[in-house]
Amino acid sequence: MALAKLQLSLQFGDIPYTARHRAALPRHMVTRCIRHALDADAEMTVRIVDAEEGRALNNSYRGKDYATNVLTFDYAQSPVVMADLVLCAPVVAQEAKQQGKTLAAHYAHLLVHGALHAQGWDHETSLKDAYAMEAHEVAILAGLGLRNPYR
Repeated sequence: MALAKLQLSLQFGDIPYTARHRAALPRHMVTRCIRHALDADAEMTVRIVDAEEGRALNNSYRGKDYATNVLTFDYAQSPVVMADLVLCAPVVAQEAKQQGKTLAAHYAHLLVHGALHAQGWDHETSLKDAYAMEAHEVAILAGLGLRNPYR
């Protein structure tokens, strides 16, 4: 099965330890992770932000006053998926450390997770939906040669 096409814009905000995050997110890896999670062609922007920007966006759009690991802004799901994924570098780095993962592996998981959200997957609607999304993420990551992020 051929992978979906992806038009990608990769942006880095003014984040701490920029070189470390850029090294963990080479464009080809970001493209590969997202394409493996897509069921349709897509146009996506992936933006890596600091805690202040991440917190402001999460507060503005979700009413939650803290920075979270990934936010997905989906604008269209058909015929082309159109979305922005915003990943908060300090949160992602802290989670990777706590979970004993490499920064690149955690970013890969969150890119897949965000791309699924952009296509309508939602783990907050029910336990059944959460298990289905998690299983799909695990299968996609296995196809990318990455281990189960939930273990």
